[in-house]
Amino acid sequence: MILPRLYPILDTETATRRGIDAVTAAAQILEGGAQILQFRHKGFWSRGVFGAMERVAELCGKAGVQFVVNDRADLARLMGAALHLGQDDIPPSAARKIVSDLPIGFSTHNEAQLRAASEEPVDYLALGPIFGTGSKINPDPVVGVGELRRLRPLTKKPLVAIGGITRANARPVIEAGSDSVAVIGDLFPQDGGIAARVKEWLAILS
Repeated sequence: MILPRLYPILDTETATRRGIDAVTAAAQILEGGAQILQFRHKGFWSRGVFGAMERVAELCGKAGVQFVVNDRADLARLMGAALHLGQDDIPPSAARKIVSDLPIGFSTHNEAQLRAASEEPVDYLALGPIFGTGSKINPDPVVGVGELRRLRPLTKKPLVAIGGITRANARPVIEAGSDSVAVIGDLFPQDGGIAARVKEWLAILS
């Protein structure tokens, strides 16, 4: 799996805090030129949330963009989407029985997890948080750019760096060996111009 340099994560809670609904945010992210988009919802999966996910998946399909569902193997299968799993989700080997040939990504937070994950039936790995992050209630210890550089040779799988990455600190993360950077909070500028922000990100990472 070839990962785009920019990996936007549409976190529904973050979007709500910024005063924008997930579908509108997704449309603007895609308008900006993103080539992959993860839908992340950590709360209760109501029918309304499911409907929003369906609409985002449809937008991605029309744009030819890889749609990714966070945590939920059943919904990824239903959508024909890629799946991203965390350390507390079902193991990738079990998820592979559900999503069969669809792409799977897997989050790691330290050397032991990265080594173990390299043997899992997944298509890419994530490592973080690289910097301090506000998108999780109980974040794992900060990895840091130096540790990212040290750990990168431990896996041949594509690697996404995640956690507290902004336009100001993204370049050293790429230079440390990550194939892609996941962005959550820095997708949402104060002026609401998400598409322009995505274009700015793409220019920085090109």
